[in-house]
Amino acid sequence: MGLLDRLGGGAPRVAFLGLDGVSASLVAQHPDVFSNLTAIADAGTSGTIDSITPPDELACWPALTAGKNPGRTGVYGLQDRETGTYETYVPMGGDVQTDRVWDYVTAADRNATVLNVPVTAPPQQDVQRMVSGFLSPSVEQAAHPPAVADYLDGIGYRLQTNAKLGHRDDKSDFLANAHETLDARYEAFDHFIDANDWDFFCGAFTATDHVNHFLYRDYLADGEYGDDFLEFYEKLDRYVGALHDSLPDDVTLVVASDHGFTGLDHEVYANAWLEEEGWLDYEDDPGTLADISDDTRAYSFSPGRFYLNLEHREPRGSVPEDDYHAVRDELAAALREFTGPDGAPVVDRVVEKEAAFDGPHDDMAPDLVAIPNDGFDLKAGFRGDRDVFETGHRTGMHTFDDALLVTDEPGLRTDAASLYDLTPTLLDLLDIDFETSEFDGKTLL
Repeated sequence: MGLLDRLGGGAPRVAFLGLDGVSASLVAQHPDVFSNLTAIADAGTSGTIDSITPPDELACWPALTAGKNPGRTGVYGLQDRETGTYETYVPMGGDVQTDRVWDYVTAADRNATVLNVPVTAPPQQDVQRMVSGFLSPSVEQAAHPPAVADYLDGIGYRLQTNAKLGHRDDKSDFLANAHETLDARYEAFDHFIDANDWDFFCGAFTATDHVNHFLYRDYLADGEYGDDFLEFYEKLDRYVGALHDSLPDDVTLVVASDHGFTGLDHEVYANAWLEEEGWLDYEDDPGTLADISDDTRAYSFSPGRFYLNLEHREPRGSVPEDDYHAVRDELAAALREFTGPDGAPVVDRVVEKEAAFDGPHDDMAPDLVAIPNDGFDLKAGFRGDRDVFETGHRTGMHTFDDALLVTDEPGLRTDAASLYDLTPTLLDLLDIDFETSEFDGKTLL
């Protein structure tokens, strides 16, 4: 739907499809596999957008759906901790400390259907319907209103793939599970799109992230499951095309991913490296952050988030506040010199806290974020028996760049676009008023 169409009729509507971890380059390199996305892009707009620093899934989705950096959303990754404690927690929907795009829709007295977006559990009761995503304990507990759960149970709906199946050498069961998850996700999306009672539809395909994690090396090296990888994506593209074809004429389709993907060669356990380099020590048997000693100068959370053990901020802080910048610079320099088993640099660049995070929750922010070079996935690992470099079951890793944007709306600006631009763009397409200062991004219209 073009701009003149939006101006000429009633209130415009938008359908947003999130494709977790799908790279723009993957789509561009395989137009035959992604024939529907390619056709939509050719008629509308497509581009590569940047993710956030760091591209942790649990931080990416709040940032994407709020248009704000983690300093404003309050969510930094799979493992977070409040200032003044060594206790950690996994953030849920209630930990997102700001409005998200569907809250603006609801506030404008319009209807929003939100399905399987990560970091939404438990489901909000103030939207038309919601199925919360990753970390929801069950379909029944994830769905609002209850009738939604009844329908989903009837189609064998899954909230996510069984990632444990991907740990097996034989990936047949994992692939079958991923396809079944994708099939039911499409069936549910098609059902609720067909209801045609919403102003904003928002649904996330998340099996893509797990398929990438466990099959990316097969794709890159034409391995045993390389064809299966592309067949999975051909089906996803077919489903996106079918959903696009079913949309009413007054609906604009926007498709985007939360981060890019690349191959993984080494899982890098940052706390093992910090211990080896004399930055971290433990009081007792290591296992959690709470086990570090007051000799520790720095510790790390995945992916690549580094915190100084700062006096008056951490309970057993050892780095004096007056030495903060000098010690942080020392750690940043060490990270830039960090090399892998073959001598290649592990870290592409080091981002200082104030360059990436700003807002009422930036006291929770890491002091440094290390963005790794392709092939090095920075993990935490509070265990004394960890090697710095290990090889696990995963063969693909998230990237900061190469996230995907495709829409049937022509003429969008895509130069220097980022994840933060998506929420203001969606609101602009919906013709919902907002203050530009509310967001870290800008509309792409």
